[in-house]
Amino acid sequence: MIIVTTEFVPGKEVKALKGFVRGSSIQSKHIGKDITAALKTIVGGEIEEYNEMLEQARQAAIDRMVKDANSKGANAIIGMRLGSSSVMANAAEIIAYGTAVEVE
Repeated sequence: MIIVTTEFVPGKEVKALKGFVRGSSIQSKHIGKDITAALKTIVGGEIEEYNEMLEQARQAAIDRMVKDANSKGANAIIGMRLGSSSVMANAAEIIAYGTAVEVE
């Protein structure tokens, strides 16, 4: 599956538009990692526990978007974007979305 953030795939011609595709994931960390992250806010620095959580959520959302595109017969996704929001304390939603297409 080709995934691009542009509105076209360089060197390829769009043969068919398959439609809007998306995938989302909501992730949270357990209390032990939340405590570790909270302590890091005191001394500063990168909070690896949340980086890991968000990376897992991004990958799950992209995987689900690709599954949606595959189910529509697409071989590429153009205009791919990622969005995020907080759905509750210590939990984040990541959504991946784009336009499924068939390219030559």
